[in-house]
Amino acid sequence: MKMRRDFICSSREKDQEMKRIAIQGIPGSFHDIAARQYFHGEQVQLVCCSTFEQVFENIKRDPTMIGVLAIENTIAGSLLHNYDLLRASDTTIVGEHKLHICHSICCLPEDDWATIREIHSHPVALMQCRDFLANHPDMKAVESEDTAGSAEYIAKQGCRGWAAICHADAAKLYGLKVLENHIEDNKHNFTRFLVVSNPRKADFLRSLDRSEKASLVFSLPHAEGSLSKVLTILSFYDINLTKIQSLPVVGHEWEYLFYVDVTFDDLVRYRQSIDAITPLTKGIKILGEYREAPNSPATDPESRCGGLAQEMTMIEK
Repeated sequence: MKMRRDFICSSREKDQEMKRIAIQGIPGSFHDIAARQYFHGEQVQLVCCSTFEQVFENIKRDPTMIGVLAIENTIAGSLLHNYDLLRASDTTIVGEHKLHICHSICCLPEDDWATIREIHSHPVALMQCRDFLANHPDMKAVESEDTAGSAEYIAKQGCRGWAAICHADAAKLYGLKVLENHIEDNKHNFTRFLVVSNPRKADFLRSLDRSEKASLVFSLPHAEGSLSKVLTILSFYDINLTKIQSLPVVGHEWEYLFYVDVTFDDLVRYRQSIDAITPLTKGIKILGEYREAPNSPATDPESRCGGLAQEMTMIEK
């Protein structure tokens, strides 16, 4: 199953400046929902890409464009490849959004439980619905590129006997029938998305003085206590370490990059801490300074989906 490579879907409002946002996925995907929730009440134009590489390529070609990309899930863990893409890009993080993930099973209006033979979805979505799938052993699970892409394909190709696991809004968008909602195993399933932009656009998207979170990446010399010294300094400056992710440095055996998220109450002390740890690290890079996303309650996100049901037009690029 192949989704369209790159297209624009925009709302019809003309009364405010439009934000152009590159996402991986198509209308109805969780990236779509996250982007519209983050920019709720603003006019957005989505540039929908097949890969995360294309998201960063679009931002490189058009410095006014914004990117939204998933970085970690409370069940599936971190999207390690996106860390590498973010580090290699010339973008900066300007915000984050935490989205409650709810899955539905949907099919053509003329199908029903008795006629479904295959269930198509992204591998992560299938993994997050393992209990549901185990209770329906007569239905074959089939991996595809995208949750919403599965719904779109079934609708456009008229695939009788096929079902998709996706968000209920994607089913509505493509005219499919929801057989059952909330089929995910864990009801406390969240994905954290990063909002990235060209550094020159960053100040228009967030106030640096109101930043309370930062993402860093650095490597360390292969010496005893090197990581411990960095963490001790951060603690001294009252910097809260909320995440640390290590990835190997390709081509350098047993060397690692450390991706670190920190929160702080005092911007001055945060900057002092960065000055203090810089001599202890190799190639430290600040990936972004931004406001921390609030922890959303684990409730049905359908009422908070940022206007996915609004009329949209699609223009091939």
